[in-house]
Amino acid sequence: MDATARAADGPVRGAGAGRVDSLVETRSIDYVPADERHGKVWHQGPFWFTGNFVLTTMVTGFLGPSLGLSLGWSVLAVVLGACFGTFFMAFHANQGPRMGLPQMIQSRAQFGLRGAILPFAAVVFVYVGFNVFNVILATEGLQTVLPGGKVFWYVVLIAVAVVLAIVGHDLLHLVQRWLTYVLIAVFGVLTVGAAVNLDVQSPAGGGGWDWTSFLIVFSAAAGYQISYAVYVSDYSRYLPADVPARKVIWWTYAGAAGSAAWLMSLGALIASALPEPGAIAAVRQVGNDIVPGFGTFAVLLSSVALVGIMAVNAYGAMLTTTSAVDAFRPVRPTVRVRIAGISAIAVVVFVTALALPDDYLGNFNDFVLMMLYFLVPWTAVNLTDFYFVRRGRYSITAIFDPNGPYGNWSWRGMTAYAVGFAAMVPFFATTFFTGPVAEELGGADVSFAVGLVVSGVLYVVLCRGMELEEPDVPDPVPHEGTPAGGARADRVPELT
Repeated sequence: MDATARAADGPVRGAGAGRVDSLVETRSIDYVPADERHGKVWHQGPFWFTGNFVLTTMVTGFLGPSLGLSLGWSVLAVVLGACFGTFFMAFHANQGPRMGLPQMIQSRAQFGLRGAILPFAAVVFVYVGFNVFNVILATEGLQTVLPGGKVFWYVVLIAVAVVLAIVGHDLLHLVQRWLTYVLIAVFGVLTVGAAVNLDVQSPAGGGGWDWTSFLIVFSAAAGYQISYAVYVSDYSRYLPADVPARKVIWWTYAGAAGSAAWLMSLGALIASALPEPGAIAAVRQVGNDIVPGFGTFAVLLSSVALVGIMAVNAYGAMLTTTSAVDAFRPVRPTVRVRIAGISAIAVVVFVTALALPDDYLGNFNDFVLMMLYFLVPWTAVNLTDFYFVRRGRYSITAIFDPNGPYGNWSWRGMTAYAVGFAAMVPFFATTFFTGPVAEELGGADVSFAVGLVVSGVLYVVLCRGMELEEPDVPDPVPHEGTPAGGARADRVPELT
Protein backbone atom coordinates (compact mmCIF):
# COMPACT_ATOMS: atom_id res chain seq x y z
CA MET A 1 0.00 0.00 0.00
CA ASP A 2 1.54 3.33 -1.02
CA ALA A 3 1.60 6.53 1.00
CA THR A 4 -1.40 8.10 -0.77
CA ALA A 5 -3.52 5.02 -0.33
CA ARG A 6 -2.81 4.93 3.38
CA ALA A 7 -4.08 8.49 3.69
CA ALA A 8 -7.57 7.31 2.84
CA ASP A 9 -7.73 4.47 5.35
CA GLY A 10 -9.98 6.38 7.70
CA PRO A 11 -10.41 9.60 9.65
CA VAL A 12 -8.25 10.42 12.60
CA ARG A 13 -9.74 13.01 14.89
CA GLY A 14 -8.10 15.19 17.51
CA ALA A 15 -4.52 14.15 16.90
CA GLY A 16 -3.09 17.62 16.72
CA ALA A 17 -1.65 20.02 19.27
CA GLY A 18 -5.12 21.35 20.02
CA ARG A 19 -6.61 18.00 21.02
CA VAL A 20 -9.18 18.60 23.75
CA ASP A 21 -9.04 15.15 25.37
CA SER A 22 -5.29 15.03 25.86
CA LEU A 23 -2.82 17.43 27.42
CA VAL A 24 0.09 16.05 25.43
CA GLU A 25 0.66 16.99 21.80
CA THR A 26 0.51 13.90 19.61
CA ARG A 27 1.89 15.10 16.30
CA SER A 28 5.57 14.98 15.57
CA ILE A 29 7.29 14.85 12.15
CA ASP A 30 3.97 14.16 10.43
CA TYR A 31 1.86 16.56 8.37
CA VAL A 32 -0.65 18.81 10.17
CA PRO A 33 -3.96 18.62 8.25
CA ALA A 34 -6.18 21.63 7.71
CA ASP A 35 -8.79 20.67 10.30
CA GLU A 36 -6.15 20.78 13.04
CA ARG A 37 -4.66 24.15 12.12
CA HIS A 38 -5.12 26.79 14.77
CA GLY A 39 -3.47 29.76 16.42
CA LYS A 40 -3.02 33.42 15.54
CA VAL A 41 -0.24 34.69 13.34
CA TRP A 42 0.69 37.47 15.78
CA HIS A 43 1.61 34.82 18.34
CA GLN A 44 4.83 34.32 16.37
CA GLY A 45 5.99 37.74 17.58
CA PRO A 46 5.98 37.14 21.36
CA PHE A 47 7.06 33.51 20.92
CA TRP A 48 10.29 34.49 19.19
CA PHE A 49 10.76 37.61 21.30
CA THR A 50 10.96 35.51 24.46
CA GLY A 51 12.77 32.71 22.64
CA ASN A 52 15.55 35.17 21.94
CA PHE A 53 15.34 37.22 25.13
CA VAL A 54 17.69 35.05 27.16
CA LEU A 55 21.04 35.66 28.83
CA THR A 56 22.95 33.79 26.12
CA THR A 57 21.76 36.49 23.73
CA MET A 58 23.14 39.17 26.02
CA VAL A 59 26.49 37.36 26.23
CA THR A 60 26.85 37.86 22.46
CA GLY A 61 26.81 41.60 23.13
CA PHE A 62 29.86 41.28 25.40
CA LEU A 63 32.05 40.41 22.41
CA GLY A 64 32.47 43.90 20.92
CA PRO A 65 33.87 45.64 24.00
CA SER A 66 36.11 42.63 24.71
CA LEU A 67 37.66 43.17 21.25
CA GLY A 68 38.17 46.88 21.89
CA LEU A 69 35.15 48.30 20.08
CA SER A 70 33.51 51.36 21.56
CA LEU A 71 29.94 51.14 22.79
CA GLY A 72 28.56 52.83 19.68
CA TRP A 73 30.38 50.54 17.25
CA SER A 74 29.54 47.48 19.34
CA VAL A 75 25.84 48.31 19.32
CA LEU A 76 25.88 49.01 15.59
CA ALA A 77 27.61 45.68 14.89
CA VAL A 78 25.18 43.58 16.91
CA VAL A 79 22.10 45.39 15.62
CA LEU A 80 23.13 45.04 11.97
CA GLY A 81 24.19 41.43 12.52
CA ALA A 82 20.97 40.52 14.31
CA CYS A 83 18.81 42.18 11.66
CA PHE A 84 20.74 40.43 8.89
CA GLY A 85 20.56 36.97 10.47
CA THR A 86 16.88 37.28 11.40
CA PHE A 87 16.02 37.98 7.76
CA PHE A 88 16.73 34.33 6.88
CA MET A 89 15.03 32.99 9.98
CA ALA A 90 11.82 34.91 9.27
CA PHE A 91 11.56 33.66 5.70
CA HIS A 92 11.86 30.09 6.98
CA ALA A 93 8.84 30.76 9.22
CA ASN A 94 6.65 31.12 6.14
CA GLN A 95 7.36 27.49 5.23
CA GLY A 96 5.44 26.18 8.27
CA PRO A 97 1.87 27.06 7.30
CA ARG A 98 2.52 26.34 3.60
CA MET A 99 3.84 22.81 4.15
CA GLY A 100 2.44 21.84 7.54
CA LEU A 101 5.71 20.15 8.47
CA PRO A 102 8.53 20.72 10.97
CA GLN A 103 11.48 22.73 9.66
CA MET A 104 14.23 20.19 9.18
CA ILE A 105 12.19 17.38 7.62
CA GLN A 106 11.51 19.80 4.76
CA SER A 107 15.21 19.48 3.92
CA ARG A 108 14.47 16.06 2.44
CA ALA A 109 13.18 17.84 -0.66
CA GLN A 110 16.64 19.34 -1.25
CA PHE A 111 18.95 16.64 0.15
CA GLY A 112 16.92 13.42 -0.12
CA LEU A 113 15.47 11.37 2.71
CA ARG A 114 18.88 10.10 3.82
CA GLY A 115 21.00 12.90 2.41
CA ALA A 116 19.26 15.28 4.82
CA ILE A 117 21.34 13.65 7.57
CA LEU A 118 24.08 16.09 6.47
CA PRO A 119 22.34 19.21 7.82
CA PHE A 120 20.58 17.21 10.56
CA ALA A 121 23.91 16.45 12.26
CA ALA A 122 24.85 20.14 12.33
CA VAL A 123 21.44 21.07 13.68
CA VAL A 124 21.54 18.60 16.57
CA PHE A 125 24.96 20.07 17.44
CA VAL A 126 23.30 23.50 17.64
CA TYR A 127 20.43 22.29 19.84
CA VAL A 128 22.71 20.51 22.28
CA GLY A 129 25.23 23.36 22.37
CA PHE A 130 22.65 26.01 23.14
CA ASN A 131 21.03 23.95 25.87
CA VAL A 132 24.40 23.32 27.49
CA PHE A 133 25.10 27.04 27.73
CA ASN A 134 21.51 27.75 28.78
CA VAL A 135 21.46 25.26 31.66
CA ILE A 136 24.81 26.56 32.94
CA LEU A 137 23.58 30.16 32.97
CA ALA A 138 20.20 29.26 34.47
CA THR A 139 21.94 27.32 37.25
CA GLU A 140 24.23 30.25 38.02
CA GLY A 141 21.17 32.48 38.21
CA LEU A 142 19.26 30.28 40.62
CA GLN A 143 22.32 29.73 42.81
CA THR A 144 22.46 33.46 43.55
CA VAL A 145 19.41 32.94 45.77
CA LEU A 146 18.75 29.23 46.24
CA PRO A 147 20.92 26.45 47.69
CA GLY A 148 22.00 23.40 45.73
CA GLY A 149 24.97 22.34 43.65
CA LYS A 150 25.20 22.42 39.89
CA VAL A 151 24.39 18.72 39.47
CA PHE A 152 21.14 19.18 41.38
CA TRP A 153 20.07 22.22 39.38
CA TYR A 154 21.13 20.73 36.06
CA VAL A 155 18.83 17.79 36.76
CA VAL A 156 15.93 19.96 37.93
CA LEU A 157 16.12 22.48 35.08
CA ILE A 158 16.57 19.88 32.37
CA ALA A 159 13.67 17.88 33.80
CA VAL A 160 11.35 20.90 33.72
CA ALA A 161 12.38 21.62 30.12
CA VAL A 162 11.73 17.99 29.20
CA VAL A 163 8.19 18.13 30.63
CA LEU A 164 7.40 21.33 28.73
CA ALA A 165 8.77 19.83 25.50
CA ILE A 166 6.78 16.62 25.94
CA VAL A 167 3.50 18.48 26.48
CA GLY A 168 4.48 20.26 23.31
CA HIS A 169 3.59 22.99 20.87
CA ASP A 170 0.63 24.78 22.47
CA LEU A 171 2.07 24.91 25.99
CA LEU A 172 5.39 26.22 24.68
CA HIS A 173 3.56 28.98 22.80
CA LEU A 174 1.54 29.86 25.91
CA VAL A 175 4.56 30.01 28.22
CA GLN A 176 6.63 32.07 25.80
CA ARG A 177 3.79 34.49 25.10
CA TRP A 178 3.11 35.34 28.75
CA LEU A 179 6.80 35.56 29.61
CA THR A 180 7.12 38.26 26.94
CA TYR A 181 5.03 40.77 28.87
CA VAL A 182 6.93 40.23 32.11
CA LEU A 183 10.35 40.37 30.41
CA ILE A 184 9.55 43.63 28.62
CA ALA A 185 8.47 45.27 31.88
CA VAL A 186 11.41 44.06 33.98
CA PHE A 187 14.16 44.55 31.41
CA GLY A 188 12.70 47.87 30.34
CA VAL A 189 13.39 49.17 33.84
CA LEU A 190 16.75 47.39 33.92
CA THR A 191 17.86 48.94 30.61
CA VAL A 192 16.94 52.45 31.71
CA GLY A 193 18.80 51.90 34.96
CA ALA A 194 21.88 50.65 33.11
CA ALA A 195 21.87 53.64 30.77
CA VAL A 196 21.58 56.07 33.68
CA ASN A 197 23.84 54.48 36.27
CA LEU A 198 26.66 52.78 34.36
CA ASP A 199 29.81 54.71 33.54
CA VAL A 200 30.91 53.67 30.05
CA GLN A 201 34.68 53.34 29.78
CA SER A 202 36.67 54.42 26.72
CA PRO A 203 38.38 51.46 25.01
CA ALA A 204 42.04 51.01 25.73
CA GLY A 205 43.97 52.32 22.77
CA GLY A 206 41.77 55.17 21.67
CA GLY A 207 38.95 55.39 19.16
CA GLY A 208 37.30 52.03 19.72
CA TRP A 209 37.01 51.18 16.01
CA ASP A 210 38.49 48.25 14.15
CA TRP A 211 37.08 46.80 10.93
CA THR A 212 38.13 43.25 11.79
CA SER A 213 36.54 43.37 15.23
CA PHE A 214 33.39 44.90 13.78
CA LEU A 215 33.03 42.02 11.30
CA ILE A 216 33.65 39.44 14.03
CA VAL A 217 30.85 40.90 16.14
CA PHE A 218 28.56 41.25 13.12
CA SER A 219 29.14 37.60 12.18
CA ALA A 220 28.57 36.40 15.74
CA ALA A 221 25.24 38.25 15.96
CA ALA A 222 24.18 37.06 12.51
CA GLY A 223 25.16 33.46 13.24
CA TYR A 224 23.28 33.54 16.52
CA GLN A 225 20.09 34.59 14.72
CA ILE A 226 20.52 32.20 11.78
CA SER A 227 20.75 29.35 14.29
CA TYR A 228 17.04 29.82 15.05
CA ALA A 229 16.18 29.09 11.41
CA VAL A 230 16.57 25.35 12.02
CA TYR A 231 13.28 25.11 13.91
CA VAL A 232 11.35 28.27 13.21
CA SER A 233 8.58 26.60 11.19
CA ASP A 234 8.16 23.97 13.91
CA TYR A 235 6.17 26.69 15.66
CA SER A 236 4.32 28.07 12.63
CA ARG A 237 3.24 24.76 11.08
CA TYR A 238 -0.06 24.69 12.98
CA LEU A 239 -1.16 28.03 11.52
CA PRO A 240 -3.88 27.90 8.83
CA ALA A 241 -2.40 27.46 5.34
CA ASP A 242 -4.03 30.66 4.10
CA VAL A 243 -2.38 33.08 6.54
CA PRO A 244 -0.65 35.86 4.58
CA ALA A 245 3.06 35.22 4.09
CA ARG A 246 3.98 38.81 4.88
CA LYS A 247 2.33 38.57 8.32
CA VAL A 248 4.10 35.34 9.24
CA ILE A 249 7.42 36.79 8.12
CA TRP A 250 6.87 40.17 9.75
CA TRP A 251 5.75 38.91 13.18
CA THR A 252 8.62 36.44 13.33
CA TYR A 253 11.13 39.07 12.26
CA ALA A 254 9.81 41.73 14.63
CA GLY A 255 9.89 39.43 17.66
CA ALA A 256 13.27 37.81 17.03
CA ALA A 257 15.17 40.85 15.72
CA GLY A 258 13.66 43.19 18.31
CA SER A 259 14.66 41.09 21.30
CA ALA A 260 18.12 40.30 19.90
CA ALA A 261 18.94 43.93 19.09
CA TRP A 262 17.75 45.02 22.54
CA LEU A 263 19.49 42.39 24.64
CA MET A 264 22.75 42.31 22.65
CA SER A 265 22.93 46.11 22.88
CA LEU A 266 22.34 45.90 26.63
CA GLY A 267 25.18 43.38 26.79
CA ALA A 268 27.45 45.79 24.90
CA LEU A 269 26.52 48.58 27.32
CA ILE A 270 27.29 46.44 30.37
CA ALA A 271 30.57 45.16 28.93
CA SER A 272 31.63 48.72 28.11
CA ALA A 273 31.15 49.75 31.73
CA LEU A 274 32.21 46.70 33.70
CA PRO A 275 35.80 45.42 33.35
CA GLU A 276 34.99 41.68 33.50
CA PRO A 277 31.26 41.31 32.90
CA GLY A 278 29.36 38.15 33.72
CA ALA A 279 25.77 37.84 32.61
CA ILE A 280 24.36 36.88 36.02
CA ALA A 281 26.49 39.23 38.12
CA ALA A 282 25.92 42.15 35.74
CA VAL A 283 22.13 41.86 35.68
CA ARG A 284 22.04 41.53 39.44
CA GLN A 285 24.33 44.52 39.99
CA VAL A 286 22.52 46.81 37.57
CA GLY A 287 19.10 45.87 38.90
CA ASN A 288 20.02 46.15 42.58
CA ASP A 289 21.45 49.62 41.95
CA ILE A 290 17.96 50.67 40.86
CA VAL A 291 16.03 49.07 43.73
CA PRO A 292 17.56 46.62 46.22
CA GLY A 293 16.43 43.12 45.26
CA PHE A 294 15.26 44.10 41.78
CA GLY A 295 18.39 42.74 40.14
CA THR A 296 18.03 39.44 41.97
CA PHE A 297 14.44 39.18 40.73
CA ALA A 298 15.59 39.91 37.17
CA VAL A 299 18.15 37.10 37.44
CA LEU A 300 15.51 34.63 38.61
CA LEU A 301 13.20 35.69 35.78
CA SER A 302 16.04 35.27 33.31
CA SER A 303 16.60 31.74 34.58
CA VAL A 304 12.93 30.92 33.98
CA ALA A 305 13.20 32.29 30.44
CA LEU A 306 16.25 30.09 29.86
CA VAL A 307 14.27 27.01 30.87
CA GLY A 308 11.60 28.00 28.34
CA ILE A 309 14.05 28.13 25.43
CA MET A 310 15.67 24.91 26.66
CA ALA A 311 12.28 23.27 26.19
CA VAL A 312 11.96 24.78 22.72
CA ASN A 313 15.41 23.44 21.81
CA ALA A 314 14.62 19.98 23.21
CA TYR A 315 11.40 19.86 21.20
CA GLY A 316 13.22 20.80 17.99
CA ALA A 317 16.03 18.33 18.67
CA MET A 318 13.45 15.57 19.06
CA LEU A 319 11.88 16.41 15.70
CA THR A 320 15.26 16.47 13.97
CA THR A 321 16.54 13.20 15.46
CA THR A 322 13.23 11.48 14.75
CA SER A 323 13.46 12.65 11.13
CA ALA A 324 16.98 11.26 10.90
CA VAL A 325 16.06 7.85 12.29
CA ASP A 326 12.93 7.71 10.13
CA ALA A 327 15.05 8.08 6.99
CA PHE A 328 16.61 4.66 7.66
CA ARG A 329 13.89 2.91 9.63
CA PRO A 330 10.28 4.19 9.45
CA VAL A 331 9.20 5.61 12.78
CA ARG A 332 5.59 5.85 13.85
CA PRO A 333 5.63 9.18 15.69
CA THR A 334 3.92 8.17 18.94
CA VAL A 335 4.11 9.99 22.25
CA ARG A 336 6.39 7.23 23.50
CA VAL A 337 8.88 7.96 20.72
CA ARG A 338 8.72 11.68 21.46
CA ILE A 339 9.45 11.08 25.15
CA ALA A 340 12.38 8.80 24.31
CA GLY A 341 13.86 11.32 21.85
CA ILE A 342 13.54 14.28 24.21
CA SER A 343 14.97 12.27 27.11
CA ALA A 344 17.98 11.15 25.07
CA ILE A 345 18.78 14.76 24.15
CA ALA A 346 18.44 15.72 27.82
CA VAL A 347 21.02 13.14 28.86
CA VAL A 348 23.51 14.40 26.26
CA VAL A 349 23.01 18.00 27.43
CA PHE A 350 23.51 16.99 31.08
CA VAL A 351 26.73 15.10 30.43
CA THR A 352 28.15 17.83 28.19
CA ALA A 353 27.31 20.57 30.69
CA LEU A 354 29.18 18.69 33.42
CA ALA A 355 32.21 18.27 31.18
CA LEU A 356 32.41 21.91 30.05
CA PRO A 357 35.07 24.04 31.81
CA ASP A 358 33.94 26.88 34.06
CA ASP A 359 35.36 29.52 31.71
CA TYR A 360 32.87 28.95 28.91
CA LEU A 361 32.57 32.45 27.40
CA GLY A 362 35.40 31.86 24.90
CA ASN A 363 33.86 28.53 24.01
CA PHE A 364 30.51 30.23 23.45
CA ASN A 365 31.92 32.72 20.95
CA ASP A 366 33.55 29.95 18.94
CA PHE A 367 30.34 27.93 19.15
CA VAL A 368 28.33 30.79 17.63
CA LEU A 369 30.78 31.04 14.73
CA MET A 370 30.68 27.28 14.15
CA MET A 371 26.89 27.47 13.98
CA LEU A 372 27.21 30.10 11.30
CA TYR A 373 29.61 27.95 9.29
CA PHE A 374 27.42 24.83 9.31
CA LEU A 375 24.03 26.48 8.93
CA VAL A 376 24.67 29.11 6.25
CA PRO A 377 24.96 26.59 3.35
CA TRP A 378 21.81 24.82 4.56
CA THR A 379 19.72 27.97 4.86
CA ALA A 380 20.89 29.09 1.40
CA VAL A 381 19.88 25.78 -0.22
CA ASN A 382 16.60 25.46 1.68
CA LEU A 383 15.37 29.00 1.04
CA THR A 384 16.53 29.01 -2.58
CA ASP A 385 14.62 25.79 -3.21
CA PHE A 386 11.45 27.07 -1.54
CA TYR A 387 11.33 30.55 -3.05
CA PHE A 388 13.12 30.22 -6.41
CA VAL A 389 13.19 26.60 -7.56
CA ARG A 390 9.96 24.93 -6.45
CA ARG A 391 8.24 28.17 -5.38
CA GLY A 392 6.52 26.55 -2.44
CA ARG A 393 5.10 23.62 -4.44
CA TYR A 394 6.00 20.29 -2.83
CA SER A 395 4.66 16.77 -2.64
CA ILE A 396 4.12 16.27 1.08
CA THR A 397 3.53 12.56 0.53
CA ALA A 398 6.85 12.19 -1.31
CA ILE A 399 8.78 13.68 1.62
CA PHE A 400 8.00 10.45 3.50
CA ASP A 401 8.42 8.10 0.52
CA PRO A 402 11.93 6.66 -0.14
CA ASN A 403 10.77 5.62 -3.60
CA GLY A 404 9.36 9.05 -4.41
CA PRO A 405 10.81 11.84 -6.55
CA TYR A 406 13.03 13.24 -3.77
CA GLY A 407 14.79 9.88 -3.35
CA ASN A 408 17.18 8.88 -0.60
CA TRP A 409 20.14 10.97 -1.77
CA SER A 410 19.82 14.21 -3.71
CA TRP A 411 23.16 15.11 -5.24
CA ARG A 412 22.11 18.68 -6.06
CA GLY A 413 21.48 19.79 -2.49
CA MET A 414 24.39 17.84 -1.06
CA THR A 415 26.78 19.23 -3.67
CA ALA A 416 25.63 22.81 -3.16
CA TYR A 417 26.01 22.43 0.62
CA ALA A 418 29.46 20.82 0.45
CA VAL A 419 30.85 23.26 -2.11
CA GLY A 420 29.44 26.24 -0.22
CA PHE A 421 30.98 25.02 3.04
CA ALA A 422 34.34 24.36 1.36
CA ALA A 423 34.29 27.86 -0.14
CA MET A 424 33.82 29.31 3.35
CA VAL A 425 36.83 27.56 4.93
CA PRO A 426 39.51 30.04 3.70
CA PHE A 427 37.44 32.83 5.29
CA PHE A 428 37.04 31.19 8.72
CA ALA A 429 38.40 33.10 11.71
CA THR A 430 38.20 31.42 15.11
CA THR A 431 40.47 31.07 18.11
CA PHE A 432 41.63 27.65 16.90
CA PHE A 433 41.76 28.16 13.11
CA THR A 434 42.12 31.10 10.76
CA GLY A 435 41.85 30.62 7.01
CA PRO A 436 44.37 32.17 4.61
CA VAL A 437 41.95 34.76 3.23
CA ALA A 438 40.86 35.75 6.73
CA GLU A 439 44.52 36.24 7.64
CA GLU A 440 44.97 38.54 4.64
CA LEU A 441 41.92 40.48 5.82
CA GLY A 442 43.45 40.93 9.26
CA GLY A 443 41.29 38.24 10.87
CA ALA A 444 37.96 39.54 9.51
CA ASP A 445 35.41 36.77 9.00
CA VAL A 446 33.16 37.22 5.95
CA SER A 447 32.58 33.51 5.39
CA PHE A 448 28.81 33.83 5.84
CA ALA A 449 28.49 35.99 2.73
CA VAL A 450 30.60 33.55 0.71
CA GLY A 451 28.57 30.55 1.86
CA LEU A 452 25.22 32.18 1.13
CA VAL A 453 26.18 33.19 -2.39
CA VAL A 454 28.05 30.03 -3.39
CA SER A 455 25.50 27.53 -2.04
CA GLY A 456 22.45 29.46 -3.19
CA VAL A 457 23.68 30.24 -6.70
CA LEU A 458 25.13 26.78 -7.25
CA TYR A 459 21.90 25.10 -6.18
CA VAL A 460 19.89 27.17 -8.67
CA VAL A 461 22.35 26.29 -11.44
CA LEU A 462 22.26 22.58 -10.60
CA CYS A 463 18.45 22.59 -10.61
CA ARG A 464 18.17 23.98 -14.13
CA GLY A 465 16.25 21.54 -16.27
CA MET A 466 15.28 19.42 -13.27
CA GLU A 467 11.87 17.83 -13.63
CA LEU A 468 9.74 19.01 -10.71
CA GLU A 469 7.40 16.60 -8.98
CA GLU A 470 3.65 17.09 -9.06
CA PRO A 471 2.80 18.86 -5.80
CA ASP A 472 0.09 17.80 -3.40
CA VAL A 473 -2.79 20.27 -3.31
CA PRO A 474 -4.07 20.55 0.28
CA ASP A 475 -7.83 20.76 0.62
CA PRO A 476 -9.04 23.75 2.68
CA VAL A 477 -11.68 21.37 4.14
CA PRO A 478 -10.36 17.80 4.06
CA HIS A 479 -12.59 15.05 2.70
CA GLU A 480 -13.78 12.52 5.25
CA GLY A 481 -10.92 10.21 6.12
CA THR A 482 -8.23 12.01 4.13
CA PRO A 483 -5.81 14.45 5.80
CA ALA A 484 -5.23 17.55 3.68
CA GLY A 485 -2.34 17.39 1.27
CA GLY A 486 -2.43 13.62 0.89
CA ALA A 487 -0.36 13.09 4.05
CA ARG A 488 0.21 9.49 4.98
CA ALA A 489 -2.17 8.09 7.54
CA ASP A 490 0.74 6.24 9.14
CA ARG A 491 2.25 9.63 9.95
CA VAL A 492 -0.69 10.40 12.23
CA PRO A 493 0.54 9.42 15.68
CA GLU A 494 -1.40 7.59 18.30
CA LEU A 495 -1.38 8.36 22.00
CA THR A 496 0.40 5.53 23.78
